[in-house]
Amino acid sequence: MTPQLALVGRPNVGKSTLFNKLTRARNALVADVPGLTRDRQYGRAVLGDKPCILIDTGGLDAEGQFADLVGRQTQAAIADASCVLFIVDAQAGLTVGDQVIADDLRRSGRQVVLVVNKIDGLDAAAASAEFSQLGFASLARISATQGRGLAALQDLLAGLLPTAPAGPDDAAPDQIRTAIVGRPNVGKSTLINWLVGQERQIVFDRPGTTRDAIEVPCRRGGDQYLLIDTAGVRRKGRVEGVVEKFSVVKALQAVERAHVAVLVIDAWEGLVDQDLHVLKIAVDAGAGLVMAVNKWDALGEAEKRRCRAALDRRLEFAPWMPLRFVSALEGVGVGRLMAEVKAVFRAGRFEVSTTLLNRTLQHLVHEHPPPAVRGRRIKLRYAHRLGAHPPRIGIHGNQTEALPKSYIRYLENGFREAFNLVGSPVRIGLKTSANPYAGKRNPLTPRQQRKRRRIVRHRVGRGR
Repeated sequence: MTPQLALVGRPNVGKSTLFNKLTRARNALVADVPGLTRDRQYGRAVLGDKPCILIDTGGLDAEGQFADLVGRQTQAAIADASCVLFIVDAQAGLTVGDQVIADDLRRSGRQVVLVVNKIDGLDAAAASAEFSQLGFASLARISATQGRGLAALQDLLAGLLPTAPAGPDDAAPDQIRTAIVGRPNVGKSTLINWLVGQERQIVFDRPGTTRDAIEVPCRRGGDQYLLIDTAGVRRKGRVEGVVEKFSVVKALQAVERAHVAVLVIDAWEGLVDQDLHVLKIAVDAGAGLVMAVNKWDALGEAEKRRCRAALDRRLEFAPWMPLRFVSALEGVGVGRLMAEVKAVFRAGRFEVSTTLLNRTLQHLVHEHPPPAVRGRRIKLRYAHRLGAHPPRIGIHGNQTEALPKSYIRYLENGFREAFNLVGSPVRIGLKTSANPYAGKRNPLTPRQQRKRRRIVRHRVGRGR
């Protein structure tokens, strides 16, 4: 089992900055805003030559309506961790909040490393002297933003970590990366909590509860998923503040790296324009798509019929996208939803031979030949597989740059139907074969030259 280290402390002491430095990534959202982190964020790091899992947490003495929820998330991280990095702010000095957290950590029985952060411009020994009264034997002085002291911290942690043999948990599984996307307050975090069977994500009846893109491993029926909970995406004109702007960017990045995107909509509100905007983003990113109509159990029969009719009408442009009606709170239909995600993932692999692709192309061209351009018919000669997730097909021929968009859509739909590419956008790459005689003149033979001179003399003679 890979050891886990939890980063805890008051709000805005630099936990997420240190998390990004140690994991050598930018997965945690960082801004000069207290209480920015709410959910647990997990990341893999290598300290010395020892792998470990870091857990970024929210501030323990945060105030406001999320305080208790954030506190429960942090306590869960401490319970899972074998070692705790207690981060304090050298600029602010020792506070009452630090002393309260220190008492809680001593009662937890976990090994604690005191990390004095923000020593920029300070004498490191003097800045950390007042924190010695907290009574923790292991201490490190760092500046997470500037990287000062990080090497010493990593050496200290590497010495504390056990050397565990590589096991099944250390192997990189073939995970189905699944981004849960949608507008704010449609039930994305509730859906993830139901799937993992615990209060993994903070759920609150207020838009904007989730701020970061949180990756949550999940196993169902022998299949390994990596669920990515994202912030709600609102219309650009309604996005408020720099935090929400960065949250939306993180959500869009999550869609780009996902195999499958589950678009969650509210059954009460139906499919609105912003849902279609999120859908377009997912299609452009090339992710497989499944739509989850949440809060379905709260609708009456007449309302369900109206909702189905409206969805059929507004989704005529994407009949290939599976639709599932669920209740994330009660777990109704969630199993069938994940079975659909698995089917879309398998279709996105696009394991098809070149021979079968060419047969399908020939059949499609025979059924509906390409149009002619300036009297010359476009010829599509052969096809081959370019890649997967999304399925990409290369087609070679002549004058392919003049192929109408309507005919390209015909090819996409034809390949999707032929290979049952459910929920997958299909990409067609066209390439015109080079003409080997372009720019070359065929020299005349001596006989042709004599004939040409006779014709010229004849025409000149008749002209006289």
